[in-house]
Amino acid sequence: MKVYKLKNNFKGIKKGTQFYLIAESEFIGVKDFVLRTKDLTTRISINERELHNHFTLLKNE
Repeated sequence: MKVYKLKNNFKGIKKGTQFYLIAESEFIGVKDFVLRTKDLTTRISINERELHNHFTLLKNE
């Protein structure tokens, strides 16, 4: 499972928050990702550009 860390504050979520990558999908060249916090309380859906700009990959298991 992939684990990401937030680089800076984003959509009201504090820098350093860790997320699990729950799902990724692609439709006509547009990739969408669903991330969930490690405590499973918050879910966000983002595009590929937001993922690369605001998140860092910590683990890829």
